Amino acid sequence: MTTLELVEAYIVTKRAQGAKLVSARGVLRHFARETGNLPLADVTPSAVAAFLRGRGELSATWRTKYATLAGLYRFAIARGHVAASALPPDRPKLPPPLTPYVYSRQELQRLLDATDMLESPLSRLQARTYRTLLLLLYGAGLRVSEAIALTLADVDLDERVLVIRGTKFYKSRIVPIGHQLANLLGLYIEQRATLPMPLGGQSALLASRSGRRQAYQRVITLFQHVRARAGIGVPSGESRPPRLHDLRHTAAVHRLVAWYQQGKDVQQLLPRLATYLGHVSIDSTRRYLQMTPELLQQASSRFSAYAAIDVEETDHA
Repeated sequence: MTTLELVEAYIVTKRAQGAKLVSARGVLRHFARETGNLPLADVTPSAVAAFLRGRGELSATWRTKYATLAGLYRFAIARGHVAASALPPDRPKLPPPLTPYVYSRQELQRLLDATDMLESPLSRLQARTYRTLLLLLYGAGLRVSEAIALTLADVDLDERVLVIRGTKFYKSRIVPIGHQLANLLGLYIEQRATLPMPLGGQSALLASRSGRRQAYQRVITLFQHVRARAGIGVPSGESRPPRLHDLRHTAAVHRLVAWYQQGKDVQQLLPRLATYLGHVSIDSTRRYLQMTPELLQQASSRFSAYAAIDVEETDHA
């Protein structure tokens, strides 16, 4: 059995267990091609190491590839295709992860304005569709994959909710949206009706000109152009510019800042935010929310207010 055949058998088995493995399948098929599509037992540790290293600079992609291959090797060992894993026992020192970026409200507006550059006579709704994508990522805090997976049937404008199906952790959730985002989605859906609907109500919300779902890599590539037009470059002290995914991070931080400004108990509300974002635990949300100068100022002001109350109570004791 070639590695590619083994990969397909692995994918079929995992999907039968409820996993999707969409990106993992691409990684594993690439691995099979890069190593000559030999039987997995014939793939040498050096070939595995070369695949993990890749051709560019060492990045966190190494870790993703490693975890994906580890699953394949566990599957192969359990079924007698290989005697042991060829994955390297020692992991290289990877560069620190990118610091999540929080867009300012001015930068958000510039991104939305920059989508005009995507106007095309060959794809009449391309600019409008991409603008709607940005609004969904920020207005509903969605992951990029969740937004492009939305179908028309997943949008309930009457109840103002989005149904997010089969998320990162194979769970579905309902995401409430505000009046403004609901109105904007309603206008977009009216225009979307001019595009083909190959699957009827199950057709993609954010559709290409053929009516099909937007390709993830194309969405990322288009963002690079939109970001450049918006004049958003590499932040000081970082090696790369902000990502499309950082719109979700921005949404979470802006919500936290708003809660502080409204005088709400942020610690009690964090579990709600975790549920809204689709995190499996509140710890994920705490790690996800990075302190920004604005957030730090709000937290400091809250602490100062509490400290002043304590001092006043002490003086009157």
